[in-house]
Amino acid sequence: MRPTVLFSEEVIAERVKAIAKEIAQGPAVPHLATPILVGAYVFAADLLRALANEGISIPTEFLWLRSYVGRQAEKNVKVLIPPNENFQGKNVLLIDGVLDGGHTIAKARELVKEYGAANVISAVVVDKELPTAVEKADFACFKGCQEFIVGYGMDEAGNHRALPYIAKMDEE
Repeated sequence: MRPTVLFSEEVIAERVKAIAKEIAQGPAVPHLATPILVGAYVFAADLLRALANEGISIPTEFLWLRSYVGRQAEKNVKVLIPPNENFQGKNVLLIDGVLDGGHTIAKARELVKEYGAANVISAVVVDKELPTAVEKADFACFKGCQEFIVGYGMDEAGNHRALPYIAKMDEE
């Protein structure tokens, strides 16, 4: 299998800056960034720097949730590292890589609300916009991409996560 580039490094950088501007101009400016590990770490780093360039420099608290088995997103999301008391009364920005069925973002939203978040918004790199999704992203760099994607933090069984672009995997 080999990757075929869908979104280049340069295109991703442009979209991250645009999303940061949208978030900064939104009605609920975030007080706390919450990347969902592991897939969101690359996007989160870029988005947080872009938000800082927009005048929003915020602390970060990670959640570690697991919803994928191989290429399949599961409905039952495992909580590996939950929220803590730092969410109390905060506007929380959930950050994730890809939104398939929406179960990970839905679980993350539920968890941070349980820990007292005042408001929760979400940003993802790719929202597949599946009609069966239980949740939608408030902000997405790219929408409607239906392929299984890797790169820019997203992986296939731990591989290809460090690619600087987003790609689909082709059969060789």
